[in-house]
Amino acid sequence: MDFEQARFNMIEQQIRPWQVLDPAVLQLLSLVRREDFVPAALRHLALGDTELPLATGRRMLAPRVEARLLQDAQIQPHERVLELGTGNGYLTALLCHQAAEVVSVDPDAALLDAVRANLRRLGLTRCDLVQGDPARGCPSKAPFDVIVLTGSLHEVPAALLAQLRPQGRLLAIVGDEPVMQAVRIQGGARTELFDTVAARLPGATEPSPFVF
Repeated sequence: MDFEQARFNMIEQQIRPWQVLDPAVLQLLSLVRREDFVPAALRHLALGDTELPLATGRRMLAPRVEARLLQDAQIQPHERVLELGTGNGYLTALLCHQAAEVVSVDPDAALLDAVRANLRRLGLTRCDLVQGDPARGCPSKAPFDVIVLTGSLHEVPAALLAQLRPQGRLLAIVGDEPVMQAVRIQGGARTELFDTVAARLPGATEPSPFVF
């Protein structure tokens, strides 16, 4: 398979049409090989417009969603970033290229070991992988300039917002299937970014079905 041609197609046919136009983001997507972060049996699908299953039954976000989150985070080189849900580590690698430091939290020790080895192979050393509950964040290492969630929540809890610096920003996919939205929360203001649907963040709690 010609991965370089497939990568070009991914950027031009999937990502640009989703209004990802930041030259730095597009260049980064062309450099970081997404196929190196998926199970071997799925490498041929790594650059397609689809979510991919991870070994634990979770799903990897589609490339266009990862690209929009990355662009809308507007990460600066001096900033500290918290990623909630490491997954296969592709978005982690993209964040590591942009930020001064990345802390990434995931409950799956085996996934974290694989991601750690991949990041080390790529020379990305500014990332601290932490085994824990992504839905709780990482209060011991707060505050952060940016928090990015790789799975959805019914709503963003105040405990996560409390881990942001003043004027820091949090990007999350909120709501319930079939209606979810990616949002950016900054300084108490909430901006709706785009409609999408994503699997739940590990550890996320569901709303009570009872109404009183």
